[in-house]
Amino acid sequence: MSTQKHFAEKLLQIKALQINLQKPYVWASGWNSPVYCDNRKVLSYPHVRDFVKSELANMVLEHFPDAEVIAGVATAGIAHGVMAADLLKLPFVYVRSKPKEHGMGNQIEGVLEKGQKVVVIEDLVSTGKSSLQVVDVLRSQGAEVIGMCALFTYGFPVADEAFEKAMVPLHTISNYSALMEVAEELKIVPPEHKEILSQWRIDPGNWKTTFPQEDHSLKNSR
Repeated sequence: MSTQKHFAEKLLQIKALQINLQKPYVWASGWNSPVYCDNRKVLSYPHVRDFVKSELANMVLEHFPDAEVIAGVATAGIAHGVMAADLLKLPFVYVRSKPKEHGMGNQIEGVLEKGQKVVVIEDLVSTGKSSLQVVDVLRSQGAEVIGMCALFTYGFPVADEAFEKAMVPLHTISNYSALMEVAEELKIVPPEHKEILSQWRIDPGNWKTTFPQEDHSLKNSR
């Protein structure tokens, strides 16, 4: 089993990934989604947490060996970023969604020098909008962002385009395609529903399920 599928199975086991076609979740963006991902649950399971820490560190070493600083995306990317940075013995900073409204008004917390090569750690990539906003903040302070690593991506075309335009290589431990393979193998998703789920990934903003819907509003817009 590939690492992508292995991790997708782990996320399903701890219910960090949930699939519900009958009652799609509603994201903060207003999109209906048959899948919900909450990678913060990983922190409560030491064996999964250790796996993530190791995979993120290995990903940085393989794809970004020149990394000088690890930057976590607040808030969900902070814990994963800290663990990876600790294993790599690299400095760590984190980036807020907006500057603090008190004190020094910092948006970047920690020590970051101009010109340093930074790898961003994110927990989840959907559209990529908030993740790439962090890249913009780091670049505005003189950092050289050389890439991003995340636990999971939905693989939306809009995200692929955004990362390509921003010239930020993205690597993830798992992805939506791997999730669908595992879900089918474990009989979580019947074969006849696979096409419906594939259509959602291609065009989530206009996706409508044929099943009765119920609002399970969840803020998941990273």
